[in-house]
Amino acid sequence: MTNSGRDLRVFAIANQKGGVGKTTTAINLGTALAAVGERVLVIDLDPQGNASTGLGVPEEARHVSTYDVLAGAAALEQAMTPAAVPGLYVAPSTRDLAGLEPEISAAPNRAYFLRDAINSLRASERDRPPHERLGYVLIDCPPSLSILTLNALAASDAALVPVQCEFFALEGITQLKETIDFVRSSLNPSLEIHGVVLTMHDSRTRLSDEVATEVRSFFGQKVYETVIPRNVSVAEAPSHGKPLLLYNHKSAGSRAYMELAAEMIDRERTAVAA
Repeated sequence: MTNSGRDLRVFAIANQKGGVGKTTTAINLGTALAAVGERVLVIDLDPQGNASTGLGVPEEARHVSTYDVLAGAAALEQAMTPAAVPGLYVAPSTRDLAGLEPEISAAPNRAYFLRDAINSLRASERDRPPHERLGYVLIDCPPSLSILTLNALAASDAALVPVQCEFFALEGITQLKETIDFVRSSLNPSLEIHGVVLTMHDSRTRLSDEVATEVRSFFGQKVYETVIPRNVSVAEAPSHGKPLLLYNHKSAGSRAYMELAAEMIDRERTAVAA
């Protein structure tokens, strides 16, 4: 089942901790969703631009960026750049994005710039035939609770939270939950946590299993059954400018992201039925 019969669904991939797999998840979940027939836009909201690079869009090809969109100089449709996978697009980031915060800090609606851009995209998508409409938008957030992350959370239907299976995994999760509660109470009442995805799981270590158990006890049913393993192909693929599914589709990491996409679609189907 694809999302073509529903309105566009927007997910912020957020965790203020760095190195937990946000960008890897944005790239590979987006690719996996496109591989099963969805039309997907990855919005790169990190000034480092790693999601753009990992989806094969070099800096010189980023003619219209998310900076241009948030600065009001371009529509999101103008920033959409096709990735190597049919049905997958990226709105690329450039280092200019790092300078956006001081530029917009005085604007009263500074937390809503991305929401407004996505609402314009939603409106134009409704004019397209169902089979040509985007089903999902995935926003790759920077590793901080900055105005960029607030823009992502204010614009999203739900947050998807990657959590690394390591000793300090739960450090900051309480802070992120508080941020989501703040956004829900002040900026976006409908925001929810769609799911928590355990990343970089090493089945050879007891620690990974202990962290997984601890995260499941904290978040309960919100934690996806799918666990992303620590896998050499996951680490190698971005340096080749390719999603994992194109770099090594037989790897354990690639299979895991396909399973995560299926689980995510299944949760969406269940939510509609409820």
